[in-house]
Amino acid sequence: MSETSEDILATAAAWRAAGEDVALATVVQTWGSSPRPPGSRLAMTASGKLAGSVSGGCIEGAVADAARQTMASGTPQVLDFGVTDERAWEVGLACGGKVKVFVEKLA
Repeated sequence: MSETSEDILATAAAWRAAGEDVALATVVQTWGSSPRPPGSRLAMTASGKLAGSVSGGCIEGAVADAARQTMASGTPQVLDFGVTDERAWEVGLACGGKVKVFVEKLA
């Protein structure tokens, strides 16, 4: 059973309340073949806890790297992944889709 968006937000809020630095990544746009729809979320702590998914695994590593940067800097990011990106094969989007993900630090 997959977590709902509300479950992921509740988990992220609990981590934040416990004093963890938390980033939230949200799929804001997709095109073509995409494993997760807009609105899909991934929450991550600086200590490495994860809840949810923005891609079923194919871009999670790159999103986690960006989440770490966002937690450190506090600066939100918009990430674009797609077949025209030279990282498409590296992150696992060689199937023809595009995904845009917004990453923010929870305050």
